[in-house]
Amino acid sequence: MTDCRRPPTYADTGVDLARGDAFVSRVARLSARTRRPEVLGGIGGFAGLFALGAGRWRDPVVVSGTDGVGTKLDVARALDRHDTIGVDLVAMCVNDVLTAGAEPLFFLDYFATGRLDVALGEAVMRGIAEGCAQAGCALVGGEASEMPGFYAEGRYDLAGFAVGVVERDAIIDGSAVRPGHVILGLPSSGLHANGYSLARHVLLGPSAPPLDPHLGALLLAPTRIYTQAVRSLLGLGLPIHAMAHITGGGLPGNIPRALPEGCRALLDTTRWMEPEVFDWLRRATDPPIEERELQRTFNLGIGFVLIVPPDVVDPVVAHLVSLHEPVHRIGVVREGERGCDLRAGGL
Repeated sequence: MTDCRRPPTYADTGVDLARGDAFVSRVARLSARTRRPEVLGGIGGFAGLFALGAGRWRDPVVVSGTDGVGTKLDVARALDRHDTIGVDLVAMCVNDVLTAGAEPLFFLDYFATGRLDVALGEAVMRGIAEGCAQAGCALVGGEASEMPGFYAEGRYDLAGFAVGVVERDAIIDGSAVRPGHVILGLPSSGLHANGYSLARHVLLGPSAPPLDPHLGALLLAPTRIYTQAVRSLLGLGLPIHAMAHITGGGLPGNIPRALPEGCRALLDTTRWMEPEVFDWLRRATDPPIEERELQRTFNLGIGFVLIVPPDVVDPVVAHLVSLHEPVHRIGVVREGERGCDLRAGGL
């Protein structure tokens, strides 16, 4: 309670400016490993500056994406492990930007909590810096906000913002996809950062047994970042006509977003192996979750999709394999109403 014998201060409300300054200085050190030569200035200013550079691009188009991590944050809190959740945040944004054929350039974050725990916040930021390093983009700034009374003790939320660039004539928008194109899938590391409301309900709910440490590790596995493999592939100049980041909505909800009218995706679910966490989900309830519900909620083991003409499948696969990037031929494009069908076998 505020002492009525002296004027109230900001600290009386629970906001500690010195704690915030200490956090910013730690973030500045972490961001140094993500720095690119185009970055002007450093962490701590009012805005992040990034010079595109005259002559590097002929007709650049800026590509942006924003996302959060959702209720996967509750898994991190339950396990008291916060150093990988930032990788998820970066991945959810840069993988979206990548689908347009863009090179991710820089990233900003928003971290909000009731009372800033500097050590916890630094762990989160280590993950964000690691994600930026994996994606090849610079962490140019962000915001840490203390909101006493708004968030419960120990709770926090994250949002992220990624900006990239692509030449106008190199934009990938799916318009060139035709029936007969082949769908290639790059594996996920697990749930990534989608479907956790359902996963937590069946695996961590009131009637669930105590959290198994192995299951906890599977649930917290960070989202894969596909930037290096895909950007390397695009550098070959092969015709990659569409890409999809498999997030909320699963394969049937995301692949159609990359298809033009008159094209329908047909996927063979026997063409790839699902990560172990999906077995846990299937065995968690009686009766089990319906397969259709699993398909429209989770990625089921495919985190990113490429759609290519049949004559470039072999060189695309060969290049990805040379990068030690697993890839599966998971489907084809057929003529029909825009959509996506999953079935076991029969391609």
